[in-house]
Amino acid sequence: MPLSPNLRGALFMIVAMVGFTLNDAITKFSSESMNMAQVMLVRGAFASLFVGLLAWKRGALANPAAMLHPMVAMRVAGEAGATVSFLIALAHLPIGNVSAVMQALPLAVTMGAALVFGESVGWRRWTAIAAGFVGVLIIVRPGFEGFSVYSLMALASVACCAVRDLSTKRIPEAIPTMLVSTATALAMTVLGALLLSPMGGWSPMSGQATAFLALAAVLVLVGYQFIIMAMRSGDISFMAPFRYTALLWSILLGLVIFGDVPDLPM
Repeated sequence: MPLSPNLRGALFMIVAMVGFTLNDAITKFSSESMNMAQVMLVRGAFASLFVGLLAWKRGALANPAAMLHPMVAMRVAGEAGATVSFLIALAHLPIGNVSAVMQALPLAVTMGAALVFGESVGWRRWTAIAAGFVGVLIIVRPGFEGFSVYSLMALASVACCAVRDLSTKRIPEAIPTMLVSTATALAMTVLGALLLSPMGGWSPMSGQATAFLALAAVLVLVGYQFIIMAMRSGDISFMAPFRYTALLWSILLGLVIFGDVPDLPM
C-alpha cells in the first residue's frame, strides 16, 4: 500500500535529520583543525561538484535560470542567514542554550504554516510538537546566564530556518529538487569563501581532513535533498515533530563516536 504524502514526508524528514546529524559530527571533528568558514567552503565545493554532476546527468540543470526563481532565492537566503547567525550565536553562547533555542524551529514552522498557508493544525499536532520541545529542554537543560544580543542571533537563525522551509513549500513542482539542492550548495560555498578571511583565513589541510569533508558533503546533500522533498510532500505541521529525531541521532552518535554518555536530569 502506498504511503500517504504525510507519512512519506515524515520519512523524508527522518532521513534528512540523519544526514544533517552525521554531517554535524564530521564538521565538529574537522573544525578542530580549521575554522568554520573553511569547513563550509571545502564541504560546499565538494557538495556543489557532487550534486551538480548528478543534477546534470538527470537533466535537472536543463533550466539553470530556475535557480533565480523568487522562492528558490528566498530559500537559499534563509539557509545562508540561518548558517551565519547560528555560527555567531554558537561562538558566544553555551551550546546547550543555542540548542534549546533552535528546538523552537518546529513550533515556528508550524505557526508559519498556519498563518501563511492557512494550514489546519489540530490540537494533537500542537501537543506533539510542544511535548517534543519540552522533552528537548529537559535533556539539554540550558543555563540562565542572561539574555544577550547573541541570544537574538540564535532566534534569528530559527527565523531564517522557518523562512527557508516555508519558501520551500512554495517552490513550483516544475523546478527539480536536485536543482534546488545545487543552488543551496553553491550558495554555501560562496558564503564560506566570503567568511574565510574574517574568520582567520586558510589553514593547511591533510588528506584525511579533505576526505572527511568530502564525506560530510555527501551527508549534507542527503540532508538538503530529503528536507526539500519532505517540505514538498505533506503538511508542514504533521512533519514538524519528526525534526526532534535529530536529538536522538545526536545522542546515539555522541555515545558511539565521542563516548559522551548522557546523564539523567535531576
